[in-house]
Amino acid sequence: MSKKTFTEKEIKQLAANKYVKSVSSKGITYTDEFKGIFIAEKEKGKFARGIFEECGLDSKVLGIERIRSASKRWQKAYNVNGIDGLRDTRPGNSGRPREKELTLEGQNARLSAQINLLKAENELLKKIRFAERGLKK
Repeated sequence: MSKKTFTEKEIKQLAANKYVKSVSSKGITYTDEFKGIFIAEKEKGKFARGIFEECGLDSKVLGIERIRSASKRWQKAYNVNGIDGLRDTRPGNSGRPREKELTLEGQNARLSAQINLLKAENELLKKIRFAERGLKK
């Protein structure tokens, strides 16, 4: 992440751009469409700074280092995974993964295992209490 922070004025300017998904004082998220355009133009031989400016993103506001690091990151992702590597996967992968729907047999097996675990825990607690009583005497 770049050390440069955006002012309120810069945030408003960047948020108005159709290629910006979201922007805060510390960071910016670009649309998948922009990333695709960027890679296509980059392969034609254009410079990263020029591509950003052609798409209405001021390089003075963003900072050269932020443009350079985004370019490297997207180029690497594109080389490894193609156009799918440029997609923002955060919305689909946030939080705890959903558990798949279990059949009745699967639910029964899971609940049986949970009951057995709780029984074993109770037995262990009984032994600990019994041992503690023996030490107090």
